[in-house]
Amino acid sequence: MLPSRYWVLVIVLLAAPVFAALALGLDSIWWYACAAAVALGALGLRDLTQTRQSIRRNYPISAHLRFLIERFRPEIRQYLLESDTEEAPFSRAQRSIVYQRAKNDVDKRPFGTQLDVYAPQFEWINHSLTPATISDHDFRIRIGNAQCRAPHSASVLNISAMSFGALSSHAILALNEGARRGGFHHDTGEGSISRYHREPGGDLVWEIGSGYFGCRHDDGSFNVERFQENANSAQVKMIEIKLSQGAKPGHGGVLPGAKVSLEIAAARGVPVGQDCLSPAQHSAFSTPTELLQFVARLRELSGGKPTGFKLAIGHPWEWFGIAKAMLATGIWPDFIVVDGGEGGTGAAPLEFTDHVGAPLREALMLVHNTLVGIGLRQHIRVGASGKIITAFDIARTLAMGADWCNSARGFMFALGCIQSQSCHTDRCPTGVATQDPLRQKALVVADKAARVAQFHRNTLVALKELIAAAGLHHPDELGPEHIVRRVSSTEVRSLASLHVWAKPGELLTGLPEHPVFKVFWPVARADTFAAPAHTLSLRGSKLQ
Repeated sequence: MLPSRYWVLVIVLLAAPVFAALALGLDSIWWYACAAAVALGALGLRDLTQTRQSIRRNYPISAHLRFLIERFRPEIRQYLLESDTEEAPFSRAQRSIVYQRAKNDVDKRPFGTQLDVYAPQFEWINHSLTPATISDHDFRIRIGNAQCRAPHSASVLNISAMSFGALSSHAILALNEGARRGGFHHDTGEGSISRYHREPGGDLVWEIGSGYFGCRHDDGSFNVERFQENANSAQVKMIEIKLSQGAKPGHGGVLPGAKVSLEIAAARGVPVGQDCLSPAQHSAFSTPTELLQFVARLRELSGGKPTGFKLAIGHPWEWFGIAKAMLATGIWPDFIVVDGGEGGTGAAPLEFTDHVGAPLREALMLVHNTLVGIGLRQHIRVGASGKIITAFDIARTLAMGADWCNSARGFMFALGCIQSQSCHTDRCPTGVATQDPLRQKALVVADKAARVAQFHRNTLVALKELIAAAGLHHPDELGPEHIVRRVSSTEVRSLASLHVWAKPGELLTGLPEHPVFKVFWPVARADTFAAPAHTLSLRGSKLQ
């Protein structure tokens, strides 16, 4: 049966001969109606056969109504609706810059900023009177400490975790081919490595979640043999253990059996047509010490590849327990990815999206300062993900302590996502986040792969220009002193005064002044994630 979204084209094509017949015997107005029907029919057929825009292939003719509204949207919004800078969750200005850079269009803007530069929280980067000259935009960092035998050279901007199953096969193919062309890596998400990740040959970071997809026994426990089989692929550059994600930390999830197709089942190592469970917590470890032992084990099984973990920060004592376990065991992860609690591509209950997990800035600064305080920051790379779109987003995040950035929704926009927020319904209008074969067929891999690579390149070119204006030569020279934030209408402060909490090695001999360290560092333990006794006593006193 023909999908209902083609009804406009069907009506037009059926109307054309009717109008033609009427035109032969009646008034000339029917000639105009006939001509209009033929023209619209030709337009619809052209929409179906073109390869540039997914939405036109899925919605022939009717998609042009959206484009017409979009054409006049600035005027409509300016007088009736919202501003270009209102983020919900991404503003029109943010989406536009991605579209422009992905298509190699002009990304300049006239007439000055639309932002209120005197509003609290406004931020800028200080420029230099002696700007630098930078010849290459391909900024790279080395990931892998002394305990790693196969370090990875990574770009400072990469594709964040999005699983096959959440995204379509066409989207995965385009992302990985774009990553291959641009020389950056592609995080698989916890859905493991599908054939669509493998075919283009782009660098992969294999994310392993609590379901151990791609490396599991039938009962859901960790499978050493299957792990080694995937991890020793030359395409896999790093191993990432997912402790939690910003979209729904501490929640877990279920992929309904109806969505577990043969291809998804093959990638994940689960039965076809059965519910696919991601538990809320891991079964391979239960304490901070066991987590680090698991890191060391995976690093060894993978042939010495960089191995680390991703987490959204929740209870501070749990993160401090991991840090103490690093000191107690001498096991260092090669990297830590901090995922902001502001959510991501994964659909989640509203309460989790809005109110669970520390936002990226606070989470990143806590992780960075802790590693500085225990004297291990130089041995462990830190990645960051959470609403990163522009070169300034990257610069600010690196200045706050990250070594590299991951972006998920930015690369979705590069694929043609229009922020319809229907990712969880299987009715994505652009073929990005759907398993509907007809819808995802509209996403033409060759065209979108080029856009993914172009968005990455043009964003890093913008980053090059930004740090050159600041008198720097590489993003790793950025520090909190380079970014300034307005804290009130009359006061501005650098991030150095706002976010530098710990001196190098300070946690080894004493305590920083910051209250989070003073309250939670002394009670955190390497042998348990459990709440400290003093929090239980506080809870008990409230109940009495």
